[in-house]
Amino acid sequence: MKRVKVKEINLEKGSPQVPEALRNMVNGMTTAKMEGYKACILIHGYGSTGEGGAIKEAVIRKLQDQSLRGIVLDYVSGENWGDKKEKFLNHTNQLKDFQRYIHENKGVTVVLFRA
Repeated sequence: MKRVKVKEINLEKGSPQVPEALRNMVNGMTTAKMEGYKACILIHGYGSTGEGGAIKEAVIRKLQDQSLRGIVLDYVSGENWGDKKEKFLNHTNQLKDFQRYIHENKGVTVVLFRA
């Protein structure tokens, strides 16, 4: 049986406020990395305007934070998947299974974990 290398983390579940969503993100990514996952797909939604809600914006800011430097190798939002697709697939080939879901999806961000 093939080992799953990509973890989905749903930050929208339970309609949390931004601080709780960010805690769930950090906890989920830390646990996934410790369990041997190579990447995760953060499901944050895209807000009622379709341009990006508060959780999405906070997630992108948090992924740039120095506190996650030991966990996050790189990240890309679904709408920019084509820009980094090759690099991400080379890191974690199993992301191929999720491409249709990721491509141009404003409600997700893909994160590669450091080795």
